[in-house]
Amino acid sequence: MPPGRKRTTNQSAAITNGPIMASTGEETNGRHDLSLLENRLWEAADQLRANSKLKSSEYSIPVLGLIFLRYADYRFTHIEQELKVKQGASSRRTIGKADYQARGVMYVPEEARFARLLTLPEGADIAKVISEAMKAIEADNPALKDVLPKEYRRLGNDVLVPLLKTLNAIPMDAEGDTFGRIYEYFLGEFARSEGQKGGEFYTPTALVKLIVEVIEPFHGRIFDPACGSGGMFVQSARFVENHKRNPNAEISIYGQEKVGETARLCRMNLAVHGLGGEIRDGNSYYEDLHRSVGQFDFVMANPPFNVNGVDKSRLKDDPRFPFGMPTPDNANYLWIQHFYSALTPTGRTGFVMSSSAADARGSEQEIRRKLIEAQAVDVMIAIGPNFFYTVTLPCMLWFFDRNKARTARKDTVLFIDARQIYRQIDRAHRDFTPTQVEFLANIARLYRDEQPEQVSGSENLLAQHFPDGAYQDIAGLCKVATLDEIKAQGWSLNPGRYVGVAARAADNFDFAVQLEELNEELEQLNAEARLLEERIAEHVEQLLVPATVGQAKVPRRD
Repeated sequence: MPPGRKRTTNQSAAITNGPIMASTGEETNGRHDLSLLENRLWEAADQLRANSKLKSSEYSIPVLGLIFLRYADYRFTHIEQELKVKQGASSRRTIGKADYQARGVMYVPEEARFARLLTLPEGADIAKVISEAMKAIEADNPALKDVLPKEYRRLGNDVLVPLLKTLNAIPMDAEGDTFGRIYEYFLGEFARSEGQKGGEFYTPTALVKLIVEVIEPFHGRIFDPACGSGGMFVQSARFVENHKRNPNAEISIYGQEKVGETARLCRMNLAVHGLGGEIRDGNSYYEDLHRSVGQFDFVMANPPFNVNGVDKSRLKDDPRFPFGMPTPDNANYLWIQHFYSALTPTGRTGFVMSSSAADARGSEQEIRRKLIEAQAVDVMIAIGPNFFYTVTLPCMLWFFDRNKARTARKDTVLFIDARQIYRQIDRAHRDFTPTQVEFLANIARLYRDEQPEQVSGSENLLAQHFPDGAYQDIAGLCKVATLDEIKAQGWSLNPGRYVGVAARAADNFDFAVQLEELNEELEQLNAEARLLEERIAEHVEQLLVPATVGQAKVPRRD
């Protein structure tokens, strides 16, 4: 047990007041405003379906390019006003690109300003002007070379004019990774309109913030081999800014993304936030373009869950997978090992993973055992359902710390069950408030004997659950388990196996809340059952087919 940590005697402290839910107020209103923003943007973009012969897949990228231009222009204009006020009317020095870049903003040249597009005379070739605006931005921002969309001629003025006006009327200052959030919304809508599945490119801001707050990427090289729209990088930079440091001086960004269009989106997202980085196009299963083993101080990712069909024969002797190949047709433990092996000897990683991976059996259990015995697994957080945009299932956040083996907590793992901590956005969606994110991250800080942060209003929750200002196990919320305890649980990393159930006062009983809790657990169990059913069917098929063939070939011996 690390020095200075307090534990209750005989039994753990308990939560007695039910879920730590956010009350309605400004935070909820902020999320509501973002939903309205998304809806209005989609209504504007959906005019293309009614007023043109283009398919969603054909007009999605041009529309996203205009959203990018609108957001870049908003940020540029905001900083431009600040710089002019700071400089004063008497100054003769011209404000240049370096001034904007120093403030973390992409430079937008005059010919690419959104206001100019709005004032074009009737009959002007708007598509040509927009394409030239994109080229001008690329010329002044080399990181965007060949990234921005430039084909707008097929849309026509009758579509572009109302679309530009609608975009101009919508505020772009919503909290979080606005660009990535809106992009993911559009991607889902575009995909649904084509009858496809969407939503693999964006991680909810609340989960990204929690990952960032737990691993604390103050300084160093940051890697995301499934970087999507780049939300992990944006939030890491914001974390550094919030601690009064310059992100471009403190962190270096490295990413990899399989889909070329999504990689370009990530570069756009970095640029609009004034960030630079090395984002490469490639399939992370087979291509380690950054030569990642042992290279990164921080790794953050939201990889695709439960992917099958990966050709493991191509991965033989790959140093990214030091604990061996998982035998099921499932890539979860390839990603998990990739994140682990990319870390420096003092590096930390935080990533999103399918809940079923924490209890997977067979070869995956053996890999998990090796990770635990390597004393790298640091914190596990269970997240409830409905946090993702297009998936309702719960998930889990995993955190490794390669330096943990040299600390007093080397033989322990912190488990947090955050399934009862959330803000209900609407019937189908949840997230965390900034207060809840800070509270959960502070549990990890207390476990590490670090000072908690109190800038987002978590003081009351900390005082309620940790009145002595030191970590303690709390039934239903958190538990520090030893490696022996984890071994006794079959090397499971599921927080639900360790934290127990919160005590609930009789006069505080809420049938509706408990029914919802039970329904969430049932959803998770059903999902795991379906996954097991699929695996069993695959194994049975593999066993039966060879047996049948073998019977036909083996001669009788009688």
